[in-house]
Amino acid sequence: MKRAAKQRRAPAERPGEILSAALALFVEKGFAATRLDDVAERAGLSKAAIYLYFDDKTALLQGVIRQTVSANIGTVETLAKAHRGPVAALIPAILDFMASRVEETPMASIAKLVIAESRAFPEIGRFYLKEVIGRGVPLFEGLIARGVASGEFRRVDPGLTVRSLVAPMLLGMVWKTVFEPIGGEKLDVRGLARHHADLMLHALRPAPEGPS
Repeated sequence: MKRAAKQRRAPAERPGEILSAALALFVEKGFAATRLDDVAERAGLSKAAIYLYFDDKTALLQGVIRQTVSANIGTVETLAKAHRGPVAALIPAILDFMASRVEETPMASIAKLVIAESRAFPEIGRFYLKEVIGRGVPLFEGLIARGVASGEFRRVDPGLTVRSLVAPMLLGMVWKTVFEPIGGEKLDVRGLARHHADLMLHALRPAPEGPS
């Protein structure tokens, strides 16, 4: 009865249902152990229905990454394009948004999945590198370079600065998916983001001019 009820729903809803089922199974069982039959059963659809929307299991994972992670990069891109004024005001907002996604969405579980599976399935890592890191890092580098050019920030290497800037978010993802489930202290990722933004902005300030 459950499958029949799902099949009566609008076809436009089916890709989302399939991706939700795939995400749950990838997190529970891993990419290699998840079968398309499992995804179809979880989604309440036939395996043939999955092939109407996705070519194979890799395409399913790519869809999950686009829906859950890449969409967040799009939001940050929109924030950056719309922002006028000092870059320093934007950095805490972006870090807070990223932290909220770590705490409130499956983004951390997807990152863990990519890390765990990329050695056996390098196409997964390459896709994440292109769709997420390949979009996010240049965006942040541009902001840092803009702050340096305007004199708002001291002269720093934008690439290294960006990696320093986002490192605590990676820590938050690992902590929430690896250590909290086995008894680790709960990490306030948004609190960490605020603290780190404060530290970074102080570190980026130009040195005060000495007496002439």
